Amino acid sequence: MAAGLQAAAAAALRELTVPAEPCMLSAQTSPEDVLLHTLSRNLSVLQGKLHQDPSWADLERLRERVVSRLVWPVRCDDAAWSFVSEALVLLLCLKQAMIELLAQFTPPKPNPKTPECAPALPPDTLSISQQKTVQSALQFVVTLGICPYLLPGVGIPLGRRSDFAATVEKVVHRSAASSGTWRLHTVTLVLLDIAQHASLESLVLTRHLGDLIAGLCQLGYSPNKCQRSSVSEESSRGDSETHQGLTDAELRVCRETLRNLLDRVYQPIVIKELLMLQGGTKQAASAGVGKAQTLSRAPTWLRRLCGQLLSERLVKPHGVQAVVRGIVEGAGAGIAGGQSAEAAAADWRKCDAVARILASCPQQCLCVGDYYRQVCPQVLEMFHIRDRLTARQFQRVATTTILSMVKEQPELVDRYLLRPLLAPLIICSGTGEPTEGSGRVGAVIVGELELSRCVEDVFKICVVGNDPSSRLLESLQTVLPAIFSLHCFTKRGVSHLRSACQEILLWFLQKSEPPAAKLVLKQLAGLTRSTPVPHPLYHFTAGSEGGVILSVKAAGSDEDEALYEKVSCDQWRTECLADLLSGLKESNIAGDFFIECLKGLKCFAGEVDGSDRLPEREQQLITLQLVAILCERFGHFVLSNTVQVIEFVITTLERSCVSLTHRTEEMVEAQTLSMGMGLIAAMLGGAAQLTSADFDAMKPMLPKLEQIAASHPDPVIQELASDLRITVATHGAFATEMVARVAQSTMGNKNKHDDKSTEPSQPGEAGAENESHRQSSASCRTEHGNKPSSGNFQQILQAAFDPEVPTRAAALRTVTQMVQQRNPDALSSQEKVLSVFLENLSHEDSFVYLSAIQGLSVLSDVYPARILPRLLDEYRTSPQGAEKTRSVETRMKVGEVLMRSTRALGEIASRYRDPLIHAFLLGTRDPDGPVRASSLSNLGELCQCLDFALGSVIHEVMACLAAIVKTEPEAEVRRAAVHVITLLLRGLGQKAVQVLGDVLRDLYRLLKYVSQTDEDEVAVLHAQLALEELDHVVRRFLFPEETLQKKIVILP
Repeated sequence: MAAGLQAAAAAALRELTVPAEPCMLSAQTSPEDVLLHTLSRNLSVLQGKLHQDPSWADLERLRERVVSRLVWPVRCDDAAWSFVSEALVLLLCLKQAMIELLAQFTPPKPNPKTPECAPALPPDTLSISQQKTVQSALQFVVTLGICPYLLPGVGIPLGRRSDFAATVEKVVHRSAASSGTWRLHTVTLVLLDIAQHASLESLVLTRHLGDLIAGLCQLGYSPNKCQRSSVSEESSRGDSETHQGLTDAELRVCRETLRNLLDRVYQPIVIKELLMLQGGTKQAASAGVGKAQTLSRAPTWLRRLCGQLLSERLVKPHGVQAVVRGIVEGAGAGIAGGQSAEAAAADWRKCDAVARILASCPQQCLCVGDYYRQVCPQVLEMFHIRDRLTARQFQRVATTTILSMVKEQPELVDRYLLRPLLAPLIICSGTGEPTEGSGRVGAVIVGELELSRCVEDVFKICVVGNDPSSRLLESLQTVLPAIFSLHCFTKRGVSHLRSACQEILLWFLQKSEPPAAKLVLKQLAGLTRSTPVPHPLYHFTAGSEGGVILSVKAAGSDEDEALYEKVSCDQWRTECLADLLSGLKESNIAGDFFIECLKGLKCFAGEVDGSDRLPEREQQLITLQLVAILCERFGHFVLSNTVQVIEFVITTLERSCVSLTHRTEEMVEAQTLSMGMGLIAAMLGGAAQLTSADFDAMKPMLPKLEQIAASHPDPVIQELASDLRITVATHGAFATEMVARVAQSTMGNKNKHDDKSTEPSQPGEAGAENESHRQSSASCRTEHGNKPSSGNFQQILQAAFDPEVPTRAAALRTVTQMVQQRNPDALSSQEKVLSVFLENLSHEDSFVYLSAIQGLSVLSDVYPARILPRLLDEYRTSPQGAEKTRSVETRMKVGEVLMRSTRALGEIASRYRDPLIHAFLLGTRDPDGPVRASSLSNLGELCQCLDFALGSVIHEVMACLAAIVKTEPEAEVRRAAVHVITLLLRGLGQKAVQVLGDVLRDLYRLLKYVSQTDEDEVAVLHAQLALEELDHVVRRFLFPEETLQKKIVILP
């Protein structure tokens, strides 16, 4: 019986919402008349069937019971309202029938023989056709019973929805309803009552949630409820009743119902509907009308109410995520993800707008501190969303929000955000509160997941956000020792935290002021007295997931072993610090720190009472080690500008003055003093273009030079110091012959000779020189078997810069042959030859730059120890470099040279494995796609040559390839990454199983991932070829070929 009632109610709703007959739609009949006639006719037909059709007798009795409980009349003279009332009654009948049907239902017991079968559907489930009928009835109810009675600016007007809605607006206007408020109240509450049923809830709230919220907001919060919409103003009764029939109890019910509805629905949808209800003031074109009309702006009370409701949603648990999803989910950041999520991640404007909303305290919040206390933990949680596509947007929003908060409320952010964020690193620094059980050996102080999340979050905020502020730098500076100690630990093994720690340290050194950067470097090097990091009782250990754990270490019993461990640890930290500074070659930090170390280095011979204390000795030994490593790693490149050279000379003079004061000058001090005075003489002699600021920087050396001139035992040094003092004091206006002679001796005659031979002053001389270049190059081509003289070799080098392409290419090939034949002139001029080849790489003619590539390949094959490091430096030089800026094409040509050199090295390539792999892996992160592809190609060639020597770095190579394959947007780079795997398998052959044993499974999964998900056909083809190569390797390993051999044994 209940099932029949449900079907009858659905049939009655279908009869009520049947469209008009086509014969009624004539040209003389207006759409409004057709709509009113259709509504009246459908009501009459429905009433007739209810009284005459015996199959609907139960439905009629149920309808009578429902009508008897209603508080409003179902029938009236208004056809539209009568239609809405009848539709609401039938929907209530449908709900009651579904409740009774579900109450009689007893679910069958599951059959253990067929557990895979789906459970039976509940009996109150609507069919697809019934759902469409209910949706049509709901649309009529909302369009005729809610929308016409909304105030201007509340919700979307009917005229902006569809042509049918515009017709409804005119119909209701003509019918002139005089009780709009109580009709809106009735329809809204009845629909919410219908939505209490689970099967009808989705049908009501999915499409009509915004209209229901708008109706409840108007009923419960409108300050002038006597004001009707423009639809009902003409027929208003003219009364001034405040609530127009609504009592205070009804107002409270509407407000409570609104709160319950907002808490009940999925919060991102609520956020979206409230933002739409808050509304805009733009102009939109009316649907079906060709002219622009102005949308009514949302009333002030509604905007204030929506702001308050949005603020309440925001400070609730997980409210921040709800707000972010509600704003950006429409762009594809939902659970489904997909390509639309990739496009939404690129919409940085929307993410930044959301971040500004979160960073600003709402006006409804009374205390900014309470707002930050509730919101900041939720912002941090946005970094830990696992869904990859959604995480990109959320991380961008979180990063921008934090950076904005740091600028607006630095004190509150430091308390509620930065301290909780940096808590694991603070514990590692020894300043945080230890956990329970921290005294037990092996107890975990900071877990792997906690420490990994902390480092990754700091990386995202600082490095990815890249918006430094004073508060952020100050907070980060407190934990830099812990990050550096973590970096030193990860460099001893394999960990995914290594690159993040290194990037954080480099970012801080680049973004902070030079004094702060130097102070931090001194702290990291151990030159300042501070608490050791980690705490002496703790130590870092490797985690199971590639991270790091801070745990309690066992107490050592052997003092010698503890001393050895401390010395080795200090040495390793010094080497790691030098490696860190090598990533800052384009800045002046390395040179400034080198000068700072020299200033802090005391002269041992000049030490007096109290200088033999152990801490000072340790710091001086560390300083000496730092100076030695920096000189070894950087050479003369450690001083990158004139000011640093001046500071170096001043420091040298100060050390000499200290030695002279204590009468402890040794041979090393004398040589250092001679070198420093030679440098300043060379600078004054024209080696550098000095400015007035440079001469001002030289003023501190005047008293030092005066002291040396007065007290140095060597009269030559005395005279030179006195002359240099005069030259510096006069800003170079007066220079003695001795200063010029020392400057010439320091610089040598090479630069002067090169300038005269390569830069002719007159066009006639240039033509004569070009002619001589061509003649010399021609003679070299005809007599290349003979040994050229020194002058002839210089002419050949000059011909390498000839404007004529054939002459230049011939000269380059001649020099290449001389290098191959170990010519003495070429051997003694390796740097010149290298410079000639590098300069010709940038030539646009292929005949020239291919000759230069061949020459560089031969040169690196003959002198790999000297030439390969230079080539790697040229290859690592970014297109944004300072003085030696090279284009992307030139860097790719250098990459071609490195590839040929790697092939030529063959088995001995393992000796240069580390610098080559470092350069190529660094090149895979270059901003230019062709350079990344070139680096991957070179990496493949190197992996082919390394063979078993690849074992210790195979994990880094595989991690790089996996990251590129999964995240690289350019197809060419992904192809190159997959091709590296193919070259690796081909190069190793049968030995691939032994060399790649640890990563063979990951390699197979990566190739399958590419072949199944990559959209580029060429990349998929490369992956398939690599899978075939891997299949051959594994098959040959599992099923080796059987060879038949005859053995002849001679018996004794």
